[in-house]
Amino acid sequence: MSTPKITQQPSMKRPRSLTVRPLHPGDWSNIEALFGEKGACGGCWCMWWRLPKGGKLWEESKGARNKRAFRKLVTTGQVCGCLAFSEDQPVGWCCVGPRGDFPRLRRTKALQTDWNERTWSVTCFYIPAPWRQRGVASALLKGAVKVARDNGAKELEAYPVRPKTEGARMPAAFAWTGVPHLFEKFKFRNVTPPGNSRDIYRKTFRVSRNR
Repeated sequence: MSTPKITQQPSMKRPRSLTVRPLHPGDWSNIEALFGEKGACGGCWCMWWRLPKGGKLWEESKGARNKRAFRKLVTTGQVCGCLAFSEDQPVGWCCVGPRGDFPRLRRTKALQTDWNERTWSVTCFYIPAPWRQRGVASALLKGAVKVARDNGAKELEAYPVRPKTEGARMPAAFAWTGVPHLFEKFKFRNVTPPGNSRDIYRKTFRVSRNR
């Protein structure tokens, strides 16, 4: 099967045929096409939150090692997330899953919360430059909320970044965990402790008694 390629598109408010669906184990070719040679960002391959720490381990893992690790997780069905498509072309990715799947969250002091096995997290978005500011992030987050709810999550956390200056626009390279107004649009609440260095947002689901 040939690998689909990302093509440049003219700027427009929203792709004419944008669809979002959960990640499937057979989606590796779509992930590879979307992330490109750089693995979405500097060889990350959506592994930043999956490794227990940074430093030397992260530097050694960037690139090929991360790619192999993420490919194994995807193809064996161990990754949750959503892919956005314009027709058959992958144009965006959002990672969502049980908070326990992301060891680095446990080691990040500013992101400590009172969580349990039914706490899920939205950890990152990747949207290629030609497709940004076109509604893809909102569509992905809507899909991620549904994935978490359908899989029995009691609550869904997010860790957006806020511009240093109120009202300023956050550069896309630094907004990969999302920005506050995106989550506020989907009724996430700001639960950041006073004086905390990182924002924490949370959406609570009504859980069926049968679960």
